[in-house]
Amino acid sequence: MAAGLLLKAVGFCFWAVFWLGGAATVSTNAGAGGEAVVVDARSAIAVTDEEFVCATLDWWPPDKCDYGTCSWGLATLLNLDLSNKILLNAVKAFSPLKLRLGGSLQDVLIYDTGDSRQPCTPFMKNSSAMFGFTQGCLPLHRWDELNAFFQKSGAKIIFGLNALNGRVPMPDGSLGGPWNYTNAASFIRYTVSKGYDIHGWELGNELSGSGVGARVDADQYAADVLALKQIIDNSYQEHSSKPLVIAPGGFFDAAWFTDLISRTKPNQMDVITHHIYNLGPGVDTHLIEKILDPSYLDGEAGTFNSLQGILKSAGTSAVAWVGEAGGAYNSGHHLVTDAFVFSFWYLDQLGMSSKYDTKTYCRQTLVGGNYGLLNTTTFEPNPDYYSALLWHRLMGTKVLSATFNGTNKIRAYAHCARDSKGITLLLINLSSNNTNHVYVTSEGAQPYKAKKEGRRFGHIPGLGKAAQLIREEYHLTPKGGNLQSQHVLLNGNVLAPDANGDIPKLEPVQVEGTQPITVAPYSIVFAHIPSFYAPACS
Repeated sequence: MAAGLLLKAVGFCFWAVFWLGGAATVSTNAGAGGEAVVVDARSAIAVTDEEFVCATLDWWPPDKCDYGTCSWGLATLLNLDLSNKILLNAVKAFSPLKLRLGGSLQDVLIYDTGDSRQPCTPFMKNSSAMFGFTQGCLPLHRWDELNAFFQKSGAKIIFGLNALNGRVPMPDGSLGGPWNYTNAASFIRYTVSKGYDIHGWELGNELSGSGVGARVDADQYAADVLALKQIIDNSYQEHSSKPLVIAPGGFFDAAWFTDLISRTKPNQMDVITHHIYNLGPGVDTHLIEKILDPSYLDGEAGTFNSLQGILKSAGTSAVAWVGEAGGAYNSGHHLVTDAFVFSFWYLDQLGMSSKYDTKTYCRQTLVGGNYGLLNTTTFEPNPDYYSALLWHRLMGTKVLSATFNGTNKIRAYAHCARDSKGITLLLINLSSNNTNHVYVTSEGAQPYKAKKEGRRFGHIPGLGKAAQLIREEYHLTPKGGNLQSQHVLLNGNVLAPDANGDIPKLEPVQVEGTQPITVAPYSIVFAHIPSFYAPACS
């Protein structure tokens, strides 16, 4: 008994010195055979938006099919059941959630404002048409219904406008000529007249670089962004604040993006958006292998780094968002992109992108396809919904440098805690069989020399009494240990809405701070450490 108390006291003393000692080189054993995450909390390396987590809603009709599977159902903007309680509560839980409305069909969508002199007809399947469907239409009564839902749920809306109106084919295969913005401007004016709150207007979808289905040169696109800016300025001239001007909602092409930025600087475009589907087509049978491969996950860092560099050197006020990211294109893959295993990819993307000053990350989709945060038919949350909600509630806007000194199967990210003291650490274990015992240490923090020996630990900044070393942990694991499960356990308990459609509470376990963080195989851990000394977070 006495020996046990002595060991515990020694462990506490070691932890206190280890945590706050500030050595750049830290013992990987951490005194107990564990590995270490070194967090530099002296200053932030990047800052995200408060509403970093964002999700999308798309336009696809029910007969949108990929590889013989039709996965969209009644889960898109024109047919979504807006009275569903789970859907409402799922959005409200974020308080607020950014929602980006758009996708491939937005560039063949007209708005029924009366100016187009065309009948308001729905999308119809046509294999010879762009994206496999004829032109569609948004009736204004549906726009009114959607906005009633957005207001009730507290969502912040980004609307993707049709950028192909008025284009003509060019000799090089692109579409040229100025954007015919008559219908879009009329739609924006209607939206303003109704008092609907729009966070941002985005021009076009996947028309940058070589494009998807169609492409527009950067110089013409820049001229159209300037036109959109003028429309917004005129439409909102009586308002104290104006929506963001956002473009191009396409895949990153360094030369094209550089040209667009240079022609819209310093402040004609607020946000530059790019899309990510780095896992390949949804039909790929190696998706899980890619998700579990640290080297494959690292590959996307090049895109984030390149865009960050372009923005820094361009002299622009524009910031970067990921405007749409579903991982695997053509609607994803059932029991992969809507299952527990996808949280490895998704949370790693959130962590990685935030390190490169990405301000917002929009997941394809909130609901719809095989990559929704919610089930397409029942609206019950898939595992990634809870991963997104935990990120939103625990990870603050200030991004910290975090380095794990052990296996590359552990992915580590740290932020200042959200609305709380200290930091929140995210640990992802891609290993099928290794349990890691991870200590958290600080790099560069200076130890405080106590004046009174008897109160040594009470005088260490950010440490306080032993009771203050308690941390909160959230362990996510798949039900039954099955990576392809669509049910997730939080600290051993299945997460699911109740009979009223209410989202469950996300309760942590409290752990003594002298103990390492235990990261089980194929698991995810959020650890909120309130007593971590973090000058960057004050």
